[in-house]
Amino acid sequence: MKLDLSGLAVALATPFTPSGDVDLVAFRKLVRHMVAGGVDTLVPLGTTGEASTLLDAERDAIIAACLEESGSHAVFVGTGHNATRQAAAMTKRAQQLGATGALVVTPYYNKPNPDGLVAHYAAIAEAAPGLPLIAYNVPGRTGLNVTPPVLARLWENPQVVAVKESSGSLPQIAEVARTLPRGKTLLCGDDNLALAAIAVGASGLVSVLGNVLPRETTNMVAAARRGDRAEAIRLHQQLLPLMDALFLESNPVPLKAALKMLGLGEDLVRLPLSPASTATRTRLAEALCLSTDGTLPGVK
Repeated sequence: MKLDLSGLAVALATPFTPSGDVDLVAFRKLVRHMVAGGVDTLVPLGTTGEASTLLDAERDAIIAACLEESGSHAVFVGTGHNATRQAAAMTKRAQQLGATGALVVTPYYNKPNPDGLVAHYAAIAEAAPGLPLIAYNVPGRTGLNVTPPVLARLWENPQVVAVKESSGSLPQIAEVARTLPRGKTLLCGDDNLALAAIAVGASGLVSVLGNVLPRETTNMVAAARRGDRAEAIRLHQQLLPLMDALFLESNPVPLKAALKMLGLGEDLVRLPLSPASTATRTRLAEALCLSTDGTLPGVK
């Protein structure tokens, strides 16, 4: 359980082919792009990876490819589901395939009470003994906010080693940091709040932006963590137009468009999502130029 989750984790996109299949060649290229960019942790099959639209066989192939390309990087697989038995089964399978740990989103749609939520994570931990778990709080997606008092109960589970906090509330992030038990890790889940979250006690970021510009995002997080305020602010301001453009439509719709511009996959998402609008793609191209040296940074 002594695993360092500080720094930059990237929630990986899942590329698709024009026929609608998972594009493992493009996915492997994306993982290599992350590794070369210096990220610390890889997170396949989360929200950004469109995990809710994938079949079990596709999940296995993605996990295997990520592990093969990851080198020594930690791989935390998204295994959340609103059915506890399904989440437990997916977490067990990730462990069997060799994942470092699992990112487990709070159950969506059901809106469980605190006792149910605690039991949900307990059942998942029991299905995958010893596997480190990151609890993922994203009320904008799930309809349920894990408040600091409820999170305090989840911390009692020794396998819950970290939280990805995507409430969008800096006061809540600050309270989680204030009450964080020794040995647990707070990770910001929103690129545009990373600097503020680190300033109040977060140890790192789980990023969407990092898919596109891993080196720059890594440097921003590192500068914030070492207390280099001027450099962190400079990088944040440089990257902010792209951070904003990546959320003009539901994630990962704009991200897929940006990755196509870099040669990292097609501009394709699975229904019920649809590809980015022309206006979004225009904003993305402008933001990419602003965030780099004025040209689109193609990836070989």
